Amino acid sequence: MPPAEPTIQSQPQLPPPAAADQTETGNEEEEADPGPDPEPGPTTEQEKQTPAAAAAATPVVPGPRATRLQQLFASVAKRTLDKIDADNFGACFPTIRDKAPRTLEAVQRQMVERLGSLWNKEFDAILANRQVVARLNELEDLVADAARRRREAGGESGEPPVAPHTLPADTILDAHLQPHLASHRSQLNAKLQNMQAANAKLYEEIQAQRAEIETLLKGVEKMLADVDGANGLLGEVVEELAVETRAADSELESARSAMAGR
Repeated sequence: MPPAEPTIQSQPQLPPPAAADQTETGNEEEEADPGPDPEPGPTTEQEKQTPAAAAAATPVVPGPRATRLQQLFASVAKRTLDKIDADNFGACFPTIRDKAPRTLEAVQRQMVERLGSLWNKEFDAILANRQVVARLNELEDLVADAARRRREAGGESGEPPVAPHTLPADTILDAHLQPHLASHRSQLNAKLQNMQAANAKLYEEIQAQRAEIETLLKGVEKMLADVDGANGLLGEVVEELAVETRAADSELESARSAMAGR
């Protein structure tokens, strides 16, 4: 054991720190290299044209659920990165820990910072592309609307509404058919209103025709009354007219016979 100590502390056996330096240099190069995308131009234009990028341009205020999701991610990421402490990281590289502990600590800090930055960027990109904040806010509105409807359905007594799974089959069937039947009912009501309007118009025309017929009948009756009155007036002198007509006929006959005798 005594000869081993100068061997460990000797300068010729320091390649592990060089490896650590290479690891640190490699990490710095990874930080300098943003990613493997060689063509950022078209990708950036496509992202600008996508609806998610357009929605991300407008800041959305996160609601309670969105805020809780962000806090949960930050807490989980912090707990995960806290496990990559100097002791655990050094246990993976014992030689470098013994030879160059400061270099190993710098690599560990850079790795933790790099991972935290990448995770946050990826999480923010997912939130923007999927519109998580906006949809969670919509969920908040739906939950609030459902709570309001539940309170309104309970009435002043505050009794909870009947659960859907406890309703009978006929009630559930009627609830599903009601929108379909309501649309047909509205169509039938429109047809009925049109038919009633057409019937009202026909009724008015029939009433006008009946009034015209009654006017014509009254005129005919008046004419018949005039004829009957004229017949009554002529009935008094009809005998005299007959005697005069017969006398005239006899005179004409005698005149004709006299003319014939000559």
